[in-house]
Amino acid sequence: MADVLTFTDRGIYCAAGDFYVDPWKSVDRALITHGHADHARWGMGSYLATEQAAPVMRMRLGDIQLDTIRYGEVRQIGSASVSFHPAGHVPGSAQIRIDVGGEVWVVSGDYKVVSDGLSEPFEPVKCHAFISECTFGLPVFTWDSPKDVAAKLNTWWAIAAAEGKTAIVGAYSLGKAQRILSSCDPSIGPILTHAAIENTNEVLRGQGYSLPDTVRVTAETDRKAYRGALVVAPPSALGSAWARKFGATTTAFASGWMALRGVRRRRAADRGFVMSDHADWPGLNSAIAETGAERIFVTHGYTSVFRKWLESQGYDAKIVETDYDGESLDATDTSTEDAA
Repeated sequence: MADVLTFTDRGIYCAAGDFYVDPWKSVDRALITHGHADHARWGMGSYLATEQAAPVMRMRLGDIQLDTIRYGEVRQIGSASVSFHPAGHVPGSAQIRIDVGGEVWVVSGDYKVVSDGLSEPFEPVKCHAFISECTFGLPVFTWDSPKDVAAKLNTWWAIAAAEGKTAIVGAYSLGKAQRILSSCDPSIGPILTHAAIENTNEVLRGQGYSLPDTVRVTAETDRKAYRGALVVAPPSALGSAWARKFGATTTAFASGWMALRGVRRRRAADRGFVMSDHADWPGLNSAIAETGAERIFVTHGYTSVFRKWLESQGYDAKIVETDYDGESLDATDTSTEDAA
C-alpha cells in the first residue's frame, strides 16, 4: 500500500485528497493543525481548521478562505477521510487523522498530553503512522505539574508586589500567555497585558474561553501607577523601552527551555518558569505508545536523538525535515510587536 502522506518542499502532502497539512509554501488547499505562525501561514488558496482555531487564524491572517470542522467530524476529501482531534497544545489545536483505504496516518502538529485547563485536552488517536514533533525530546525535559508552576509564579509575583515592583513575564501571545493568565492569582494585584496579547485574549474570550480580567497597556497608560501589578508581554518586550516605562521591575520568562541550566541568563531575565505548550519526554513517549503506530516520523526538535531512542524501542522511526519552529528559545513573537 502506498504511503498516505509524502514529505515535499512545500509541506506534508496527501495525494489521495490533493491537500497539504501545515504547508510552509503557497498551495491550493491547506489543512491547519493550529494558529501559530509556523503552522498557519498566509498565502494558501483555502484553509480547513477547527472551529476553535478559526477566529485567531482570521485575526492573524486577515481575509482568507477558511472552512471549519468540528472535533471528531469526518470529512471526505477526494479518497481520503479526514478528522481533527484535540492536541492539547493551544486553544483550537488539533491532530489530523487521515484514512486512505484503511491505512491511517496522524499528523500531530504540536501537542502536549497534560491538560492545562484551557486548551482542549489531548486525545490519543490510533493509527499506523504517526508524525510527531520532538521539540523537547530529551530525558532532561520533564515538566512540573501545572499546579506547582502556578504556585511558583504567584509567589514570585507576590514578593515583587510587596517590594513595590512590577512583575513582567514574557510569553508568546497565543497559548503561553493565556496559560499564565489562567494560573495567576488576581487577588495579588492588577494584571496588565501587552496590546498584542490582549488582542488574542479578546478573540478567545469571545469564543467562551475563561480568562481573568486584564488591563490593556496603551501609549496613554500611566505604567508607574501600577506598581505591584503583573504584566504579561511578548518575550521581545523584556528589557525593551516598552518595559522600562514601568519603573522598578522584576522580569521572568516562561518556557520549557528554562529546564536547562544557564538559559535564564541567556534570556536576561531575573526568573525562569518551566512552562511549555509542548510535550515533555514522558509525554512524547506516552503519546506515541498510545497511538499503537509502528511507523513514527519525527520533526522539529531533537530529531536525531529521539529517532535513535525510538528505534531502540522497536519503532520504525525516521526524521522528517520541515519548516516548523517548535518552541524556539531565541525566536521573537514577531506577529505581536506593538509600539505602545
